[in-house]
Amino acid sequence: MVGTEETRLVVLRGNSASGKSSVAAGLRERFGRGLALVGQDNLRRIVLRERDRPGAANIGLIDLTARYALDAGFHVVVEGILHSDHYGDMLAALRADHRGPTHCYYLDVPFGETVARHATKPISDDVSETRLREWYRERDLLPGGIETVIGDASALHETVDRIMLDTGLAHLPALER
Repeated sequence: MVGTEETRLVVLRGNSASGKSSVAAGLRERFGRGLALVGQDNLRRIVLRERDRPGAANIGLIDLTARYALDAGFHVVVEGILHSDHYGDMLAALRADHRGPTHCYYLDVPFGETVARHATKPISDDVSETRLREWYRERDLLPGGIETVIGDASALHETVDRIMLDTGLAHLPALER
């Protein structure tokens, strides 16, 4: 078992440019200290510099990092594309082992909007529309209907507000760390 009955685990998934990192940053800003961000891009691309593939080392590193932070008393947001066929088993085990509430969200953005949002990102010159199409998976939901789907009509502040309320983070004090 991992974490405590008080720790919150939030999983944010969705295609590239769906707003996952912005929502995670908004949650941290609103909550304050005591909320750990476990970002797939950071661990996979920056720390390990590896490609996204089944069985890759970043899957275990994401799991270990989330577990460590939960055990240290942090609330945790795991965010990334996190394709269900690569990361689903790890996320299922993490959810099953977490003692506290776990909330999963899928940010559902159509491909056309993905392309438009991607054009505003710093990596837009490095990642083509063709590459985006290869990565894009329409409604790549985890099995069991465990994810709340949030569409592109939800503004960033609305999504952050909703998750803060759904998870109970809005009513918990930030930690003094």
